[in-house]
Amino acid sequence: MWERRACGFRTHFLFGKNSSVGTEEIASRIRELAVVAAEKQGVELVHVEIGSLKNKRVVRIFIDKEGGVTHDDCAHTSREIENLLDSEDPIKGEYLLEVSSPGIERGLYSLEDFDRFAGSDAKLKTVEAIGGQKNFRGRIKGILDGNVEIEDVSSGAVSIPYESVKKANLSVDLDGELQQSRKQSR
Repeated sequence: MWERRACGFRTHFLFGKNSSVGTEEIASRIRELAVVAAEKQGVELVHVEIGSLKNKRVVRIFIDKEGGVTHDDCAHTSREIENLLDSEDPIKGEYLLEVSSPGIERGLYSLEDFDRFAGSDAKLKTVEAIGGQKNFRGRIKGILDGNVEIEDVSSGAVSIPYESVKKANLSVDLDGELQQSRKQSR
């Protein structure tokens, strides 16, 4: 059964009732399959999440490409991943598959992401406090010796060990963007 969902499709599956593979192994295998499917469709695999919603397992796959992904990109990638998952059957029980764009406040999941988006605004949360704070917001300066360098709006230049980053994503100031757009159109 297919349902339209955001940029992609949501599919209901019943899989491998006798599977005894651990969650980490399942997540790793789904990432491997998603990379293959994304490359075949000419998109970048951004991230894979496995969670639950109303007692059902949910596999969320985020894809991107230069210029942004289209609904067709999500649909084709979803079908490709579905075919690979059908052939391997790595997940025990019923689950939902969602394939979508990472959105304008895209998550940052690797050092490469921080390097790629140097010069962009971001929000970061750390596992432990650094200089007395756990939440940072500012412009990514880049990567230096495995540390994320950021110009935080409240504390200035901060070097955050990548291992300490709990969550990070790009940050878009929609009000500022709208004001800038209005100024340019005058």
